[in-house]
Amino acid sequence: MTPYLARAFFALVLLSPAFAAGLTPYALETETRSAPVGIDAPRPRLSWKLKSPVRYQKQTANQILAATSPENLARGRADLWDSGRETSPETGWIPYAGAPLRSFQRVWWKVRVWDAAGAASAWSDPTEFTMAVTDRKDWHASWIAYPESKLSSGPLPIFRKEFSLPAAPTRALAFISGMGFHELRINGAKVGDHVLAPAWTNYRDSVLYETYDVRALLKAGPNALGVLLGNGFYNVAGGRYAKFTGSFGQPRLFVQLHLEFADGTRRDVGTDGSWRTRYGPLTFSCIYGGEDFDARLEPPGWDSPGFDATGWRAAAGVEAPGGVLTAQSSPPLRVQQTFPPVSRTEVKPGIAVYDLGQNLAGWPRIEVSGAAGDQVKLTPGELLDANGLVTQGSSGGPQYFTYTLKGAGPEVWSPRFSYYGFRYVQVETTGAPVIHSLTGQFVHLDAPRIGSFRCSNDLLNRIHALIDAAIRSNLQHVLTDCPHREKLGWLEESHLMGPSLLYNWDLRAFLPKIIRDTREAQTIDGLIPDIAPEYVTFASGFRDSPEWGSAAVALPWLAWTWYGDRQPLADSYLTMSRYMDYLESRSADHLLRYGLGDWYDIGPGRPGVSQLTPQGFTATAYWLTDLRTLEQIARLLGRTAEAAKFAAQAATVRAAFDQTYFATTSQTAIAMRSILALAPDSSSIPELVADIRQRGNHTSAGDIGYHFVVQALLDAGRSDVLFDMATRTDAPSYGAQLAAGATSLTEAWDAGRDSSQNHLMLGHIEEWFYAGLAGIRPDVASPGLRRIRIQPEPVGDLTSVDATWDTLRGPVAVHWRLTGDVFRITVEIPPGIDAEVSLPGKTARAVSEIGSGRYEFEVKGLR
Repeated sequence: MTPYLARAFFALVLLSPAFAAGLTPYALETETRSAPVGIDAPRPRLSWKLKSPVRYQKQTANQILAATSPENLARGRADLWDSGRETSPETGWIPYAGAPLRSFQRVWWKVRVWDAAGAASAWSDPTEFTMAVTDRKDWHASWIAYPESKLSSGPLPIFRKEFSLPAAPTRALAFISGMGFHELRINGAKVGDHVLAPAWTNYRDSVLYETYDVRALLKAGPNALGVLLGNGFYNVAGGRYAKFTGSFGQPRLFVQLHLEFADGTRRDVGTDGSWRTRYGPLTFSCIYGGEDFDARLEPPGWDSPGFDATGWRAAAGVEAPGGVLTAQSSPPLRVQQTFPPVSRTEVKPGIAVYDLGQNLAGWPRIEVSGAAGDQVKLTPGELLDANGLVTQGSSGGPQYFTYTLKGAGPEVWSPRFSYYGFRYVQVETTGAPVIHSLTGQFVHLDAPRIGSFRCSNDLLNRIHALIDAAIRSNLQHVLTDCPHREKLGWLEESHLMGPSLLYNWDLRAFLPKIIRDTREAQTIDGLIPDIAPEYVTFASGFRDSPEWGSAAVALPWLAWTWYGDRQPLADSYLTMSRYMDYLESRSADHLLRYGLGDWYDIGPGRPGVSQLTPQGFTATAYWLTDLRTLEQIARLLGRTAEAAKFAAQAATVRAAFDQTYFATTSQTAIAMRSILALAPDSSSIPELVADIRQRGNHTSAGDIGYHFVVQALLDAGRSDVLFDMATRTDAPSYGAQLAAGATSLTEAWDAGRDSSQNHLMLGHIEEWFYAGLAGIRPDVASPGLRRIRIQPEPVGDLTSVDATWDTLRGPVAVHWRLTGDVFRITVEIPPGIDAEVSLPGKTARAVSEIGSGRYEFEVKGLR
């Protein structure tokens, strides 16, 4: 049956009203955020989505108005910018091109568009953004610290500043950077709901500050600012468990409060020698080892006006951390979910263990009452030992949290500046406190969730949830490998798991953070280390592995091909070029023969460095891929001569690779050759399938190779093999992890108790759920999702799949059902995306080109 004849077996049903027309712009964003406060880009980039009640709609032009007030904007008085009618299909990354924007400025804007027929839409609802500090002359604050320098895990200082206002301000912006973490309080209340802020960086290169609109917290008359500091990654002094120890200096603080009043006057309150400080209730704070809080040491009302600060010391001026002070543009961390315990067990007198039923990243929260000086010790962990006590053998210890009561009725507490990966909490008490409740708070990046997946096979749904828990646990201010013993940004996960992440989460604002961290981690000789930020220098084998360092090239390319964001390519071009020079310097005979290789593959020995695939295979394959990618990037950026240089270098490396690794036949090698179009043959999928079948439908690939195994089978249309692999319940498999009690993806395929129980590095099957079963596949040749493919693959015992993906251009949805031999599918495509729909058939696929709209297809005689 040819694709043409196959079309006769499906019906296309038009569900939209024939008389409706036009486009509506909505979901306006500035630098990928909705109504953001704290933009320091001089030309912020604007974006919007489109919706329409009819098919085949697209934008042909747009007009943007920007004004200094909502009243001006409503009247059409664009006193900042009127773009005029711009002929363009683009709905994102549109740079503001109006009057120069100053510090603290508030901007209102709206957009209208013209549709495929040339008809103009109504104006969108207005939105706004607020500038941070764009001119260094507008900073009126200095860095301060406790007057005695101590590089320890505690005690930690608190700071306060009292001031009086003649009237309530009409505008009030607070800018704060506390190294390593801060909590800002105004008049007795915490500002915002961010935690573990600001985002951690290489503080010698970049120091991030947060911006808050705090007008509602201020009043005429006396006001007070209060700040608690935590060590974070700025000062890792140890004292309990620590992956490493190292410090950028003692904790320090930078705050500026910018105020504007109805009479036109302005005032800035900034950190200086007039601020007062003392040691506070945090007696121990370590990002790895935990946190101790003595509520007796927290002076009542210290963060409110009228407090008697007698005995507090004057804050000392200190040097800035060294990095450029920059507004944080990546998402904050927040408490995203709360888990009540599913059980409580009195293991022995005075020791109870709470099971939250879910392995998560975050901390416990308790409500407790008792006498002053009573203490609660909370020890989190992923597993229990043979006696039912918490063990930290898989996650690093000793780590714990303690709370000492002040004895004033029910007290509610959770840690502020340290988190951990755990499912269980072991509670031990001193004195006789009564714990009224204990819950687990799941903390992760506040990126918008944009994907959903569900199918008729419950095991696959549970695997999806398993991987999702690990992804959320490791979506912190860097993409961590695990949320407990390391908390470091191992770079291979960021690009190998990239598609799996981008189907589920909007990371347009987060990818540039990882990319910048990678640039700032590059050494003077061009090396991209395996982790970024590079807080600790590992031994050479764990510092310099090309599959990890290649994130410097792969991530900017991912941001371009999936999001259409060109900026990371330009920002990172020099970094990428220097890294290619570095890899050349490490090569011999145009080959690389070092690195970790296919980390944690399944060989005869314990998991670790690659066992089945030569390290040189994966290292050289990635070098070759980087060179090919950089050739495309150079051409895109107009660097024609450099593109030719990279192409010639790639040809030389390719020839050496062909000659050396012709006979490598591991699953990883076969799959990488197929996906990367490496010699000698890219049509060796039957060989890959045979190896998988011979192993009982199990993979042997590890951290690097499994990504390519999934992609190779997906591209070859062998979702049947992927289904057989994914639905295994004997080790090594996802099903075996679930059977062993895992609630988040484990580090090793065997889910061994010595390995982390919360890693995302082997979660590549997540990409298949969306791209294979639902069939939603970006066309990387059309950057920014201008075009996608819908190619669902009903395999195994599946009878239904439901998936949605709210892209930067609008929501894509696929819902299919298989009843007997009849396959029915509904597809929804937003304006601005063209799609190729490829439907399954007995002997061939039926292909149809569609534009935006909602469509229903039916295929009969499928089975």
